[in-house]
Amino acid sequence: MLEEQQGEAGRPAPTIDAPKADVSASGKPDRDIMDVGGHEQPPQARDGQDQDQPAAEDDAPQSDASDDADAEDDTAKPGLIRRHPLWTAAIVLGIVVLAIAGYLYWLLALHPFESTDDAFVDARQFSVSPKVAGYVVAVPVTDNQHVQAGDTLFQIDRRDYDVALAQAKAQVASAKASIANFDAQIAGQQAQVAVAAAQVTQAEASLKFAQEDAARYRDLAERGAGTIQRSQSSTSTLDQQQAGLKSAQASVLAAKTQIGALEAQKAGAQANLAMGEAQVAQATLNLGYTTVTAAQAGRVVQLSGAKGQFAQAGQTLSTFVPDDIWVIANYKETQIADMRPGQHADIAIDAYPDRKITGHVESVQPGSGTAFSLLPAQNATGNYVKVVQRIPVKIVVDAWPTDVAIGPGMSIVPKVHVR
Repeated sequence: MLEEQQGEAGRPAPTIDAPKADVSASGKPDRDIMDVGGHEQPPQARDGQDQDQPAAEDDAPQSDASDDADAEDDTAKPGLIRRHPLWTAAIVLGIVVLAIAGYLYWLLALHPFESTDDAFVDARQFSVSPKVAGYVVAVPVTDNQHVQAGDTLFQIDRRDYDVALAQAKAQVASAKASIANFDAQIAGQQAQVAVAAAQVTQAEASLKFAQEDAARYRDLAERGAGTIQRSQSSTSTLDQQQAGLKSAQASVLAAKTQIGALEAQKAGAQANLAMGEAQVAQATLNLGYTTVTAAQAGRVVQLSGAKGQFAQAGQTLSTFVPDDIWVIANYKETQIADMRPGQHADIAIDAYPDRKITGHVESVQPGSGTAFSLLPAQNATGNYVKVVQRIPVKIVVDAWPTDVAIGPGMSIVPKVHVR
């Protein structure tokens, strides 16, 4: 027992993955002993090892290689998956979940939509110009002011146009007076025609009596019962009555002709009346044009007209942007395959990213933007390089924000639901 205790005391303590011992002073390498199982060997094994220790020390050089191989096999650790199965399963499951989430995001958020950043707010803005010339006497609006339809934008001096209207009205009154005068003359001439007609009737009756009287005296003279003088007198009276009838008929014709002349003069006066009335209407319009009003609701921008300025007819005094605005989105031609009017659109404004705006597609332009440009592309000449074209799509907004300023040219990012 004492020898066994001494042998156990002289042995090195078992370790795991301990480095090899240095060569002892006797020149022989010390053997490493590893407890792979983590338990001490049974006493019987220790006794056998103690008894065989001298022989093992003698055979140490021959068994070093095999002992090192056994030690490496004994020290081999299990793989990462075996050592951490739960973590491995969690990582694999996370990758699968991320893949499914990415697919769902693409399917629900990206696939059904077509979006572009080549989109802007558009409107039919126009220049505000007076139709008549004159000095600007009032400008009741200011820059970027919102106005309603009918609000006054500029006031032109109206005194000259008041005078022109008064002159036109005076011409109308003069023409009406001329017409009344001609009406009176025509009525008087019609009375003259009636007098001349009565004279014709009287001349016809006198002529008839003269004809009968001349015939009677002519018969008496032929039978010798009457005198030649009386027969000649009756014949002369007949000739006078015939001449009187012709004179009366000529008077009727002359009176009727005078009525025609008076009616022609009256027609001229009526034409002057119509001209005067047209001048009154034009003068009234010109007087109204001196007040420049808003044709529809919108904003006044680029205001250049000022009080005291002489404005020519057609001169630009400001620019007007109506409230009716929309979005023009220039989609690639490869993006409009499923785009149709009426499709819902989500709209984001770069200036106000927190605003949520919705709209719908109203129309798709039948042609690219370059086809309607000032200088369209001529692809039939020179070298041709295919470029994806942009198709303007008009998107109408359901309701624009009213508490912020939105106008033409502002950048928009629309997202149209096409699937």
